[in-house]
Amino acid sequence: MKTALVTGASSGFGLLAAVELARQGYRVFGTMRSPDKRGALDKACLEALVQVEVLPLDVTRQPSIDACLRALKTKAGRLDVLVNNAGIALGGYFEDQSDAEVREQFDTNVFGLMAMTRAALPLMREQGSGRIVNVSSIGGRVGTPGLAPYCATKFAVEGFSEALHHELGCDGIEVTLVEPGTFPTDIFFGNRRTAVAAARPDGPRRARFVAGERAVYDDMLHRNPDPKRVGEGIARAATEKKPKLRYPVGTDAQTASWAMRLLPARLWHFLVGQRFNAKAVPELAAVNAG
Repeated sequence: MKTALVTGASSGFGLLAAVELARQGYRVFGTMRSPDKRGALDKACLEALVQVEVLPLDVTRQPSIDACLRALKTKAGRLDVLVNNAGIALGGYFEDQSDAEVREQFDTNVFGLMAMTRAALPLMREQGSGRIVNVSSIGGRVGTPGLAPYCATKFAVEGFSEALHHELGCDGIEVTLVEPGTFPTDIFFGNRRTAVAAARPDGPRRARFVAGERAVYDDMLHRNPDPKRVGEGIARAATEKKPKLRYPVGTDAQTASWAMRLLPARLWHFLVGQRFNAKAVPELAAVNAG
């Protein structure tokens, strides 16, 4: 039986991907920093009539990564698919994000992803095959106001994955990117995080940030209502015989991917600016008043 390891499986895309891969016959290990937060995963598995084994993992701590890979090797003896999904996002304009808050996002989204990849490669190379699926974002292709450091981490993941795709191809190890658009998952609700300074009611950028958030939420609920599409997209990237390098998922991600290739750069950047600023500006007075 093929084995998959999915990081950040307690909620969101990681949970959905773990369940979908289990449904497709993989032995799946889902990781999370606190296994006592596995309730949502267990419920989803029960509803889908599948099983996902849980391993503790903090991708920002090397001893935790080493222990996770040792446990995986002991239990399964192989690793066919690594889904690097664990990640965090802090809302707020760049000036309102402290150095510590920016570094926290890079530690998880970039350096944690790299450390997990480095730890998994010896096992994949030993068995002569493997696939690494890095969950990026359309924010790794298009910079989004109010999420500059997060977008920076995803741009880094994109470049890292593309280079790794070429480095590992001759070893039988494939690297793919899944680029979700904006979907209603816990990262926007129960796990929503805002930079400390950005949350101050008297902050000079507060009104524009809140208005921009509202525009994004409105788009999200109308364009991409079902996050299960991302779980299915991750599973597709993990299982296709001849995988593509990039899998954009969601109406906004697919539209952006198409437009970036076909439109002149100046027109594309103008449209991106219009999308966020034109929707945010009319709401500023209401935000300031409320």
